[in-house]
Amino acid sequence: MTVALSPPGARRPRAARNTLFVWLFLTPTVLLYGAFTVYPIVGSYVYSLTDWNGFDASPSFIGVANYREVLADPMFWSSFRLTLTFMVVAVPIQVLATLLLAIVLNSPRMPLRKLFRTALFLPVVTTTAIVGVVMQFVFDPASGPVNLALRELGLAPDGVDFLGQSSTALGTAIGVYVWKWFGITLVYWLAALQTVPSEVYEAARLDGAGALNTLRYITMPLLKPFLVIITLLSIEASLQVFDLVLTMTGGGPFYSTEVIEVYIYRWAFAATIPRLGYASAAAVLFGLFICLVGLLQLLAIRATRRARGAA
Repeated sequence: MTVALSPPGARRPRAARNTLFVWLFLTPTVLLYGAFTVYPIVGSYVYSLTDWNGFDASPSFIGVANYREVLADPMFWSSFRLTLTFMVVAVPIQVLATLLLAIVLNSPRMPLRKLFRTALFLPVVTTTAIVGVVMQFVFDPASGPVNLALRELGLAPDGVDFLGQSSTALGTAIGVYVWKWFGITLVYWLAALQTVPSEVYEAARLDGAGALNTLRYITMPLLKPFLVIITLLSIEASLQVFDLVLTMTGGGPFYSTEVIEVYIYRWAFAATIPRLGYASAAAVLFGLFICLVGLLQLLAIRATRRARGAA
């Protein structure tokens, strides 16, 4: 039987057409990404070296003066501290609570586990800004359902202004954040648990291992690489809470919830005289910090892959 082969010259135009079609379909994505992601990032670096209020025709170049002013501003460091506090409190609660619940929901003997998974994931698909607005009503000190329940139980006859007091506003925002993104971390853990071979659990049962010993000596050691990755993903996500904090508290009361993103927004858009150059400098510094977190995430992922390969 004879097989007809097309000459090499005939394959080149076909490959060129395929390449042309690929770039044709990629063009809208490239243009939109460049216009709404790359250009603003580059513009932030440029504007951070200028003094500009957003209304003048041309910004005036001032070099690194904005960076010096940002680094000398106590409010910037207060916002940075609040951002780290948000991360340090939210991430361990989110990671550990979802791990325990994922272990429970992963059990085939758990009734209605699919229903619980769906219910816990629903807040993830809800718009964060809408969640923040709704939570203002939920925690309203006069008529909110939380305070009504506290009054009925006799725990707080006068009610608690969760979002209007400096002592409770940040903790309330952290609680809402954990609830909002609880489902996505739960999905991460459920996916990680699926990688544990069922034969290992069967062998442990045949050897007489109980539930606690199985969890301690089998499940947890096998989940260690995923713990690193999920924790770093949660850390990176907890640094970006602008929409939730802005809609819930606006950074108040008395700047007690003003994380860095809200700090940047205040100087860029909410100030009496906007200072886009100053806000851009703060944004660049915060962006570099997030890049550092991303670098640590990349190094951690490579280390876990090497560890699993060695194992």
